[in-house]
Amino acid sequence: MSFGTIIKLNNNLAEIVVDDGIEMNVTQVKEYHNFLLNNLKAPFYLLVNRKHAYTYTFEAQKAIVNFDKIKKLAVLLSTHGGLMSSETLLSLNANLNWEISWFNKREDALAWLNEIDVLK
Repeated sequence: MSFGTIIKLNNNLAEIVVDDGIEMNVTQVKEYHNFLLNNLKAPFYLLVNRKHAYTYTFEAQKAIVNFDKIKKLAVLLSTHGGLMSSETLLSLNANLNWEISWFNKREDALAWLNEIDVLK
């Protein structure tokens, strides 16, 4: 991927790691959504690993959350800044029907996803 790595963990679960210093644009958001559509079975359950610092253009901020195939989102945070930017991004669309949870440890995020019977 031009912006980072997407690791397919099973048929409907993937981990997303955006590279350090990237400014995601609409083209990259489309690339991300297309990967999910072409490689996973909907609904999607995602682990967003925010181990790097990155930003979004305003258009990309609107587009990345405008995707109804995502059901559940576990966000793995390494900094307080990552939490603040994730909360700001998700607040752009208050009508999201996603279940979202925040984690400091990858194994906790995966355990939460396992608890909801994603890994079948």
